[in-house]
Amino acid sequence: MIRVLLFLVGVTALTFGAAWLADRPGDVTVNWLGYQVETSIMVTILALLALVVLTVLIWSILRGIVRAPGAIAARRLDRRARRAYRAISNGIVSIGAGDAQAARRYANEAQRLAPKEPLALLLGAQAAQLAGNPADAERTFKAMASRDDTKLLGLHGLFIEAQRSDNAAAARTYAEDAAKEAPSLAWAAEAVLQYRAAAGDWVGAVAALERNMRNGLIAKDVYRRQRAVLLTGRAMSGEVGTEDAKALALEALKLSPGLVPAASLAGRLLTETGHPRKAARVIEKAFAINPHPDLVETYANIHPRESNRDRLGRIRRLAQLAPKHPESAMATARAAIDAQEFSAARNALTPMLTMPTQRMAALMAELEEKQSGDVGRAREWMRRALVATRDPTWTADGLVTNKWLPASPTTGRIDAFEWRIPIADLAQQGPVIEHDHAQRSQIAAAPPPPPAASKEVTPAKTVSSPPPAPPAAKAEPAPPPPPPTPRKAAPPAPPPAPTPEPAPIPLPAPKAEAKPVEAKVDSKPEPKVEAKREAKVEAKADESKREETPSRVFRPVPREIHPRDRAPRSEDVIALPTSGSAAKSNSGSAKDEASPADRPQRPEPRRPFFR
Repeated sequence: MIRVLLFLVGVTALTFGAAWLADRPGDVTVNWLGYQVETSIMVTILALLALVVLTVLIWSILRGIVRAPGAIAARRLDRRARRAYRAISNGIVSIGAGDAQAARRYANEAQRLAPKEPLALLLGAQAAQLAGNPADAERTFKAMASRDDTKLLGLHGLFIEAQRSDNAAAARTYAEDAAKEAPSLAWAAEAVLQYRAAAGDWVGAVAALERNMRNGLIAKDVYRRQRAVLLTGRAMSGEVGTEDAKALALEALKLSPGLVPAASLAGRLLTETGHPRKAARVIEKAFAINPHPDLVETYANIHPRESNRDRLGRIRRLAQLAPKHPESAMATARAAIDAQEFSAARNALTPMLTMPTQRMAALMAELEEKQSGDVGRAREWMRRALVATRDPTWTADGLVTNKWLPASPTTGRIDAFEWRIPIADLAQQGPVIEHDHAQRSQIAAAPPPPPAASKEVTPAKTVSSPPPAPPAAKAEPAPPPPPPTPRKAAPPAPPPAPTPEPAPIPLPAPKAEAKPVEAKVDSKPEPKVEAKREAKVEAKADESKREETPSRVFRPVPREIHPRDRAPRSEDVIALPTSGSAAKSNSGSAKDEASPADRPQRPEPRRPFFR
């Protein structure tokens, strides 16, 4: 809007100027080099304007000719910069996508178009890392570290590469250089602190911690805890004397009253220097915050010449500071066992036995052995100790140790050790495992099962004396159709005797053909079974031999007989005698007809179970 107003104002001014000149005409005469030019004032003004425009045009052309080489070079550089920026952008996207080949291609293009660009160097280093080429990455980071504008970036890259190759000395050197260059650099300050602590340089670690606190890199509570840990580490290192170690431990307790190693060390040093009351107060204060067996041990040895009963009284007072903690119960039980107060020891451990740990189970084993001399129960508790939940211990970065350390030996992380159950034993245990083992013990203590021969009595009984009624009952509801007439003429044997035949009896085929089998079936089985049972109690080996043969002979019969084979045929019907003498008086022709030697010669035999 303002531009429109200005344009209108300018046009109006030109209009008024032209009108003013038109109202005041005049002539202009120019004499130059013998020439005289006369014209009006309006023409003169227009000529001057044209001359100005021509002069500006000529000047612009001359300036463009003079500046053309620089402009062309600047344009080419600008185009290369745009291409390099595009290559860097695409390379970063490729790195994010995990395409190492594309990232390497874009990195080479960016370095060719802009070799001194920091982003191009960074892209090349990251592409080399993605492709798994640490040599190229390290060479690129060294090139960056040699420049002032990318020195910190190069040192950080070299630090990471040194850590990946497990070169702790080189990594510490790069971290120290970066911390000197930029004290407020967080990663460098933390790395310097950890490496100094891991190397046992407690004075240098404390100085690095103070510098981090001044630069605002850590919180105040973290600073107090880490300073207490470093002071405790220096006191435990043996670099200082007893008095200096005691002062360092007490200063650490002021910064962190619940630090167990500092309290234990201070209690021992105070006891050695003749200050048992102060040592007791220090340990009691730490035990109320963090109950620990090391504190209990130090507290119990404050007065080494006192009796076991007096020590039990002091341990009970200490346990009252944390009455529901397992360490209090185990400390009381340990002191009570030493004082021969077995009931007190049992009362202290009983509430904790719902989920006993290994130490609790070991104490119960010792208690059972010393109180009642029951070696069996003591062994049972020792067996439970083998499968019980592990007690807490000092763990850090996958390491398990019984001694506390100020820093992790693997990573150098300060205050890394924690008093807890190892990670491998965090699965739910306790009553569930005890219940399982109780079941196993019951199974192991149970009497062995009865011998397998008792299971064979039932099939032997049913097989050895099967009544003929059940198979007949199964065959009677659906009797098979009468055999065809050709079946009668097929066998070469002579026809049966002309005497009137009795009514056919549905007798199983195997019994009708196998005479030895019929002899066993016809005999009375009940006394034999009873005799077998009595003989089995007296001699199991003989009984198993006697029942082995009938089980093999008779067991397949009811499974393999087809209903059609159970039905009697005219040539299979045999007149059964009423007594044993009648069986012996049968004619020789009847015996030959019913003999099993002639039966397999008939066409289409239908009894495959005799094969």
